[in-house]
Amino acid sequence: MELTVKSARRYVDEIPAPLAVVGVWGGELSEGGQKLDAKHRGLLSRMLDELRFKGEFAETLLVPTGETFVLLFGLGKKRGANLETVRGAGAKLAAEIAHLGFREAVSETFLADKLGKKEASYALAEGVLLGGYSFQKYKSSPEHKKLRLWLARSNGPAVDRAEIVAEAVNYARNLINEPPNVLNPVALAKRAQELTALGLKVEVWDEKKIQAAEMGAYYAVAQGSVNPPRFIQVVYTPQGKPQRVLALVGKGITFDTGGYSLKPNESMLTMKCDMSGAAAVLGAMQAIAKLQPQLEVRAYIAAAENMISGHAYRVSDVLKSLSGKTIEVLNTDAEGRLTLADAIAYADQQGADSIVELSTLTGACVTALGEKVAGLFTNDARLGREVQEAAERAGEKVWPLPMEDEYREMLESSTADLKNVHGRNRYGGAIIAALFLREFTEKPLVHLDIAGPAYTERPHALGPAGGTGFGVKTLVELVGV
Repeated sequence: MELTVKSARRYVDEIPAPLAVVGVWGGELSEGGQKLDAKHRGLLSRMLDELRFKGEFAETLLVPTGETFVLLFGLGKKRGANLETVRGAGAKLAAEIAHLGFREAVSETFLADKLGKKEASYALAEGVLLGGYSFQKYKSSPEHKKLRLWLARSNGPAVDRAEIVAEAVNYARNLINEPPNVLNPVALAKRAQELTALGLKVEVWDEKKIQAAEMGAYYAVAQGSVNPPRFIQVVYTPQGKPQRVLALVGKGITFDTGGYSLKPNESMLTMKCDMSGAAAVLGAMQAIAKLQPQLEVRAYIAAAENMISGHAYRVSDVLKSLSGKTIEVLNTDAEGRLTLADAIAYADQQGADSIVELSTLTGACVTALGEKVAGLFTNDARLGREVQEAAERAGEKVWPLPMEDEYREMLESSTADLKNVHGRNRYGGAIIAALFLREFTEKPLVHLDIAGPAYTERPHALGPAGGTGFGVKTLVELVGV
């Protein structure tokens, strides 16, 4: 859908449009609904009573008022309603208006009186823009729908910011949803290079430079594919002296077969999403370039495919990482942490003050937290709280899990400095993976395991099945713009 959201200072009953949307709370019209009801001589309230419309969340009732229509939109119970209620309502509203076929509409800004005009405007606009997303690039007969939605009595700057952030989330979704025969490491690097149009500095290393830099763990994962790896670096530099240097690292495995530790077919079906961390980081950089925070942000992506061939790395191989530490490979399907090890070490060497890394890293984290919540691991309590609070503001669910030092011994190898997995004991896999990553920097590090919420095979609260763009909003909130 080609969707635009516009801010308006006037009330919903003062803006001419073929469709006006007002909220219903527990069977009662909102303030905007009452104004429209008076304008139409009690028609809306009569319809509520006659049809016993209570306004359960996302329940709708279309009322003809002559030449125009009013959509009564259920918002559930007012008690306990929050910004997530508004954001979710926006997503459902976008889908409903598209289904009805209107090309222009006006909606009141739900809950602005309770939550604040700025906050409610942002949440509603973001929800609408995310809910209106679809990926139909490869459909032979895609639907072409257009909608312009006015938000009555809304905060203009908040709506503008929501548009920037939602566009970045949808950019990340587009990357994730691309098929792996299209979005290989070289293609991902080309997409990143397009960000130079926003004033970002982008540098891409080919396989020769990766080898010359002695990124041995990363290159080993990539060497089995006919599609060569690309190490992507994107930098945003503010005007004036930056407050700090923040590094964002995203896992960029554009397809993961598991290598010689081969995944079964069912587990491979969603592996085009194994670069969701990279997509989130690139999406965040797009928004950061437009919002211009007063800190330097550097993004690093070790893009690769994990494939099988005569050149692929094997179980029992010993790899030398950029940090100098050697790694014994016990499982070639634990490849993401190998690529991230070199990317994190490089971010550290380049002078980052702190590092935030996102990856679809372990099924163990999905087992622990389910498909809606990301696991947060950190070696620095202050940075961990900072990221968790950013996620809460963004409406993205993360939950802290421990970096349990007693489990560190499970990574010890008799052959090398480290093992890439903890062998036959599979308990605590998400923690072990986080401990492995911690080995490659002494800087404050947050590892977000987004394996659960990064991709969904069913429609979700803010969009359709496919890539969710999880993490973009948290990163934007983290940089403070």
